[in-house]
Amino acid sequence: MADPKRILIVGGGFTGLAAAYRLSRQPGFSITLLERSEQLGGLAGGFPFLGTWFEKVYHHLFLHDTCILQLVEELGLNDRLVWCESSIGIHIGGCNYPFMSPLDLLRFTPCGFLDRARLGLVVLYLKHKRNWRPLIAQPAHQWMSKACGRSVMESVWTPLLKGKFDRYYNTVSMAWLWARIHSRSRSRPPGGGREKLGYFLGGFPEVIRRLASELTRRQVTIQTSATVESFSGGDRSAVVNGRRVPFDYCLFTGPSPAFARLLPKEPALEPYQRKLCSIEYLGAMCLVFASDQSIGDFYWLNVNEPGAPFLVFIHHTRLVDKSWYQNKHVYYLGTYARTDGPLYTLPDEELIGLWLGYLRKMFPQFDPARISERHLFRFNAAQHIVDTGFEEKIPDYRTPLPGVFLANFSQIFPEDRGTSCAVREGFKVADMILAEARG
Repeated sequence: MADPKRILIVGGGFTGLAAAYRLSRQPGFSITLLERSEQLGGLAGGFPFLGTWFEKVYHHLFLHDTCILQLVEELGLNDRLVWCESSIGIHIGGCNYPFMSPLDLLRFTPCGFLDRARLGLVVLYLKHKRNWRPLIAQPAHQWMSKACGRSVMESVWTPLLKGKFDRYYNTVSMAWLWARIHSRSRSRPPGGGREKLGYFLGGFPEVIRRLASELTRRQVTIQTSATVESFSGGDRSAVVNGRRVPFDYCLFTGPSPAFARLLPKEPALEPYQRKLCSIEYLGAMCLVFASDQSIGDFYWLNVNEPGAPFLVFIHHTRLVDKSWYQNKHVYYLGTYARTDGPLYTLPDEELIGLWLGYLRKMFPQFDPARISERHLFRFNAAQHIVDTGFEEKIPDYRTPLPGVFLANFSQIFPEDRGTSCAVREGFKVADMILAEARG
């Protein structure tokens, strides 16, 4: 009997886990999954919180997230998944406005009446537009400015683009914004009604734990605190924690520039490395806290006030019941920022003080002293910059190194990010590896 093919998967987020899950269903493979941090999950990784587990970055599922829903069913987790009505608002001018229906739009007084009507027509047009490719080369900020008018840009699109992409806001492709509008519009039940979002009892860490348990049962080797230091150019091996590890096939699921730094210093690889490094990333920061105080009426509140130090305020227990969390209310504050910028480099206590101070400005009744638990998390490469030339930067799944594949969120353009996209990409590249291995 032939020796099993050795497969090395680098990255224990949903993409790497899904790829390992798919490949482990086939005979003839010896699979090792490496994760640099102490725990699996990536951006969906969890921490103990109020007697349960919670993810470090806010997550939910949409009704159209078919790939992860298929995985959840196979893992026997359907009984842990609940679907809840969402609620969305915009904070601007010191007020919180609902932003969920055509009637809400008509009442959105930061925009003039004619501009509100234009915005409604533009969103309707984009929801029904199928061919997004002509939008790739057009900056979203410029396209929306022409389509919607000044007051809509000042109160809606410019704050959202700046909050999401920092100084790169006016370079982002309109195709990306088209995809975001499509994604949200497809999570409403047939016949209309409020947006429905899915969440797990025990949070997304519940899915990660079940996946890890199933992989272990299938004899997949999982190693945490495992750092890949370099890849070899010819002998199909990687240096991991100072030890050379041979493989027949390898999948790297981290950011493209991180992969570039691990490649051999060979002239033939320099153009490929430059392409990988042309993709720029922003960091993300999230503060999770619990309080006995209820603040705000919406699950998701976009903070569009000029100068606001965070992008979004999420009242998680407006989506799921507070009984899940010892009857405490649970909140997120989050934003994106350059990792070398003044906000990202603030010491933890200064950043928390800045954010909670601004939240008190938004909600004067908010009392930080009633916070019972809080956690701050930072992620260095959380959001890639999808500019108008981004399509030319997208790397192939197959890399120039023999047997080495790359899969990350930079390859799903014009889509943004999400657990279902990660699972889909993991399945896709696993099938590519399988096809090559079977010859």
